[in-house]
Order: sequence, then C-alpha cells, then structure tokens
Amino acid sequence: MLTIRDAEADDLAAIVALYAADTLGGHGDAWTDGNEAHYRAALAAITAAPGTSLHVAVEDGDIVGVFQLVSFVTLAGRGARRAKLASVQVRADRRSRGIGAWMIGQAEDIARRQGVALIELSSSRLRHDAHRFYDRLGYERGHEGFRKRL
Repeated sequence: MLTIRDAEADDLAAIVALYAADTLGGHGDAWTDGNEAHYRAALAAITAAPGTSLHVAVEDGDIVGVFQLVSFVTLAGRGARRAKLASVQVRADRRSRGIGAWMIGQAEDIARRQGVALIELSSSRLRHDAHRFYDRLGYERGHEGFRKRL
C-alpha cells in the first residue's frame, strides 16, 4: 500500500540515496558526514518556506519516491497561482509499477487544494523515458527552459 506524507528529517538519508542513484541528475548528492548538515538545513528551509513542500511516497515502510512542490502567485494571468513540480524520483527497483504516476496524481491533488491553476515541471533533454511518461500523464511540452549557475 502506497502512502504520501511530508518528508521528515529521519527520511533524509533515503531521499538523498534516491537523488544519488540518478545517473542523469548529476547533482553530486551523497549522504555523508560532511553533507548531512547541508541536507538538514535544506529540509528546514523547505519546511519553513510558505508554499514549498517535500513529499515522500512510502510503500511497506520504505521510501520509494520523492517530489518537491512549490506554489506561488504570478501577476500574469490575473494573479493565478502556479506550482512547480521538482525533484521527482522513484526508486529504481520500484519503477514501472505505477508509483510515479500515482505520485504525480498526489502532487496534482495537493496543488488543486492550494488553488493552483497550472502545474509546471522541467526535465532534462536526456530523459526520453521521463518525457514519454509525462506525455502519457497529459503534460504538454511548453516553454524552452534556460538556467544559469550563480
């Protein structure tokens, strides 16, 4: 049985393991003594930020997925509320079992309850399987994304 809940500090090692296993993500994530304080501070900041949440999918007591949701109001669209879905991961040994689609549905439900009119996500150009997955879930390809490291 799958459940969704807000991430807690005790979940951090499992969450970071999901990110570390992502060969395309390349964020250099690793749960080490030197990194633990950074992840704890990040979770505290996420928890404290209005409209920002980190969720874990739990199956039989194991964390099998994670996603972050950030909702915000835009001036465009007459003050419409939007959400950014980010950092979506499903544990490799649990993929292709519907967990990802279920998690996205949970994220959409949370966003609807927050009054969100549009949910957006970005995905690396290299993630062809993920693109087909999001297409199947009804997501449309939209804007070209840009980023700059500071």
